[in-house]
Amino acid sequence: MSLFIGLMSGTSLDGVDAALVDVTPGRPPSLVATHAETMPEPLRDLLWRLCHADRAAFAELAAAEDAFCRLQATAVEALIAGSGATRETIAAIGSHGQTIEHAPWGHDDGPAYTLQLDNPSLLAELTGCAVVGDLRRRDLAAGGQAAPLAPAFHEALFRAPGEWRLVLNLGGFANLTLLPPSEDPRPPLGFDTGPANALMDAWHARHRGGRFDAGGAWAASGRVDEALLTRLLAQPFFHRPPPRSTGREVFHLEWLQRHLEEGESPEDVQATLAELTAASVALGVEMARETLSAPPPALLIPCGGGAHNPDLLARLARRLPETPLTTGDDWGWPADWLEAGAFAWLAARRLAGQPGNLPSVTGAAGGRVLGGLYAP
Repeated sequence: MSLFIGLMSGTSLDGVDAALVDVTPGRPPSLVATHAETMPEPLRDLLWRLCHADRAAFAELAAAEDAFCRLQATAVEALIAGSGATRETIAAIGSHGQTIEHAPWGHDDGPAYTLQLDNPSLLAELTGCAVVGDLRRRDLAAGGQAAPLAPAFHEALFRAPGEWRLVLNLGGFANLTLLPPSEDPRPPLGFDTGPANALMDAWHARHRGGRFDAGGAWAASGRVDEALLTRLLAQPFFHRPPPRSTGREVFHLEWLQRHLEEGESPEDVQATLAELTAASVALGVEMARETLSAPPPALLIPCGGGAHNPDLLARLARRLPETPLTTGDDWGWPADWLEAGAFAWLAARRLAGQPGNLPSVTGAAGGRVLGGLYAP
């Protein structure tokens, strides 16, 4: 076995996912063990403020980064202890960090950038393991979007002969990977489709408290406001051709508020946000199919937190009637662990000196070895 740990904390800010993955050459990556470390409320509140701040104090950034890194180390320790592995058996940790802002087109004619809070040096010191960090900016330096990075991992797991497949990550934001049959020489296509859970979670928190709409029950109780949905779908991002990626910089509650009129009920807005996710995914699938002249995919594998939302999945099924939804469990990869698993795989690629990006996805000038290596 060749063991790597992947760490992921997404835009939901709910915690750190840690996945222990066997990345033995010549075999598909396999999930060995997992651990989820909940984000403490004070840290979550601090990160939330930083994600929405126009300016931030250096001391506040340093405090958030330090606390986040120590939370990652706690997750690693728990994962190792629960798996029966030892530090000595871990080849490296792949650390995504916590995205604070992602601006692949820059702002006000400034340079493109993506900012993740992370301290790979401290993480290596705390865990005693080698760490691969700063995994996005090499792709950005090569002219890419620096996101999404998971499609290369999806290809390693799910690409197969004889059929087109679609992988859909439903985290805070949604991204898709369209995989041609393995005999097709063309590379996969992937890109962000828009918000998945981020707006629904924020709207739910404002009106009902709590971090998310469990099972989509509140959204299911409302009715889609078609006029509001039309206004939201007019956002230019939904119609921009790939490569493309997005985040809270574009889609946030203030953006939503600008499209509201007097009188919408909160539950109808929640239903409309759920439909926005499904509709924007369907637009993205249509765009991907047109780009590759692809038939309807034989199956769709949802992952991320939205894979546990039956209301959202039902909306997707109605929007994509020719593509049945399945589950990553059939390949040994439950929906919650694909993102963390991707960063374990990317760490393995870094140690092997192999590219971790797909230029067909990010738009980079070519394949690049991603990340810096920090010795224990």
